[in-house]
Amino acid sequence: MKVNVIKNVLQANDIIAAKNRKVFKEAGLLGINIISSPGSGKTTLLEKTIPTLMPEQKSIVLVGDLETTRDADRVAPYAEEVVQINTGMSCHLYANQIAESLTELELNKADFLFIENVGNMVCPGEFDLGENVKVILLSIPEGDDKVAKYPTIFRAADMVLLTKIDLLGVLNFDLDRVMEDLRKLNENVPVIKMSSLAGEGMEEWLGWLKEQRNKSIGNQAKFITPE
Repeated sequence: MKVNVIKNVLQANDIIAAKNRKVFKEAGLLGINIISSPGSGKTTLLEKTIPTLMPEQKSIVLVGDLETTRDADRVAPYAEEVVQINTGMSCHLYANQIAESLTELELNKADFLFIENVGNMVCPGEFDLGENVKVILLSIPEGDDKVAKYPTIFRAADMVLLTKIDLLGVLNFDLDRVMEDLRKLNENVPVIKMSSLAGEGMEEWLGWLKEQRNKSIGNQAKFITPE
């Protein structure tokens, strides 16, 4: 039956996700699954975040898209390593794709592993990739109805970033409505108002990332033996 097929797919995915999470733990990495619609600012966020974490803390990035390496090319100058995962027709990443991508990476060289999921507000929320935290982006241009219309990802969020906040006074966006809808789904989730280009919210975002890594991994320093 169709229901059983879907259940089996999710169970198989969760088994691999648990293994991924163990790999992250052993490597001293915090895994961050970044989910949003296309154009909300995921890649720009990474372009601004990764250099600001350096040189003390370094990052690896896995980028999911249907086609092209354009987003991977953008973050490549800043990350220790970048892997592009082209899904073809799939609207989200699976845990096995993450597992396959990890095999050739030097995970011990980084502190954070950012997974830029395929731009989609529906499917990615249901599939655990092994991440430690899910970060959901909602940009001001998308409109204030998206939390209520796409509850799955916001219900699962560990952090919500309201991006392109510098456009709040320009566009018709009811912030109170968004917050009310969000609290109904995920009462205690933290929310940061951000503009990656203007730098607004960046300090708070970086602080949260470092706090989450300490909680999940501990204040584990990386000691890399020179080649």
